[in-house]
Amino acid sequence: MNAAWSVSAPSRFWSDWSARDFVHLRAHGGIDEAVAVLPIAAIEQHGPHLPVSVDSTLTEGVIRASLAHLPASACVLFLPTQSVGKSNEHLRFPGTLTLGADTLARVWFDLGACVARAGFRRLLFLNGHGGQVALMETVARDLRVELGLLTLSSSWFTLPMAEEVRALFTAQEHRFGIHAGDIETSMMLALAPHTVRMEYADHFASSSIQRARDYPLLGQGAARLAWQMQDLHPMGAAGNASIATAAKGEAVIEDAGRKLAALLLEVARLPLHTLRDTTGWSEAQGGTAGRVADAHDARGMVAAGGGTSPEARP
Repeated sequence: MNAAWSVSAPSRFWSDWSARDFVHLRAHGGIDEAVAVLPIAAIEQHGPHLPVSVDSTLTEGVIRASLAHLPASACVLFLPTQSVGKSNEHLRFPGTLTLGADTLARVWFDLGACVARAGFRRLLFLNGHGGQVALMETVARDLRVELGLLTLSSSWFTLPMAEEVRALFTAQEHRFGIHAGDIETSMMLALAPHTVRMEYADHFASSSIQRARDYPLLGQGAARLAWQMQDLHPMGAAGNASIATAAKGEAVIEDAGRKLAALLLEVARLPLHTLRDTTGWSEAQGGTAGRVADAHDARGMVAAGGGTSPEARP
């Protein structure tokens, strides 16, 4: 927590800040505790009843719900949502936008480098699309390795759900309703009801249900099928969208917003020395190994905006 933040911050959103605001935060010591959040989502088909904007709409809805639960002194700043993600599992359906893995990884890494150059030491990826979790985690690790940035990755749908909220949905829906089912449709009814076409909502039973019965090890996740969405259901949805309600959606959004705020406060408290650049071998050997580690630390400072290397210049 930092008192200077609450006095100087124009808003919780990166794009509202001026260069002067970033300089002020750094000059008054708030930067070390500040958490930059990069929301990543997708523009992809969500069955016949939901718009292609679902993943972006839900991610931003959870972010808005978190704001009321963040104390004024919490140093948290949300970057612009990256709406187009890796959605090639939906390419057989019209309306889907996708970027290749290499392209997207480069974009996310470069944005992380910009965050470090501004002086931030902590970055949280907040994801809203299940098809890019592995790529997100790879980029997060690359940012830690190459820039020494304390980087974490999370998805709003993996935040722990309160039992009373979880009970609003069936066990089968939690397990198999992974795309445009009861949960996502309910949330869209709460956030953007004018975009939902409930007359086309149905019980889109995923092929995974029968597969889990027939192949117990696969059903328990012993191996993961590389599927495209039509493999789960020809209409591009999985779950019982027909029973969705706005009330259930509001409960999920509020709960996720509370959990996100709590997570961000934990990230702000996580010590920077959680990351180490020396190993047991380098500490035992000292000398040359120590000098190599010192040089690596110096490069990390430059990447974070502490030097004038050509790579660090805007």
